Amino acid sequence: MLSNIIIRDEAPADIEAIGQITVAAFATLSVSRHTEQFIIAALRRARALSVSLVAESAGELIGHIAFSPVVLSDGSAGWYGMGPLSVVPSRQRAGVGTALVQAGLARLSGLSAAGCCLVGHPAYYTRFGFRPVPGLSVDGVPDEFFFALSFGAACPQGRVAFHPAFFADGSSAEDVR
Repeated sequence: MLSNIIIRDEAPADIEAIGQITVAAFATLSVSRHTEQFIIAALRRARALSVSLVAESAGELIGHIAFSPVVLSDGSAGWYGMGPLSVVPSRQRAGVGTALVQAGLARLSGLSAAGCCLVGHPAYYTRFGFRPVPGLSVDGVPDEFFFALSFGAACPQGRVAFHPAFFADGSSAEDVR
């Protein structure tokens, strides 16, 4: 039941818990490189977290979602990448991730964003309107796992580049701060 869930902006006091939630959420996911917590920290350091929301229940953080700007090779402006999305394992499949995605997309729309893209599981993200877009891709990602959602009429074409923070892997001192 989501009646006791609050979705809000991250606060400085949330940073450690966000890292812990992210590690726990991806711990058993075999397709993960287990670097998501480093990506979020690098995005935060680069001031590239355009939207960073947490889900809170009874004073405890149970989820997090991040959105950051992307660069499109066709020059389209106002596009964002979603992710990582993390929910503590004990609260997964209870609507927390859905609430975070919906709140994040509403926030992006309020910022006059043109659209959002992500790398993720087809069965999950298509329910929000995300679709594979012929002619739009990201290097190294199979087309069936890359999705976009335009807030306007048309989707851009070309290559999408996520923020360089997505290469953070914990191997440098910068990655773990």
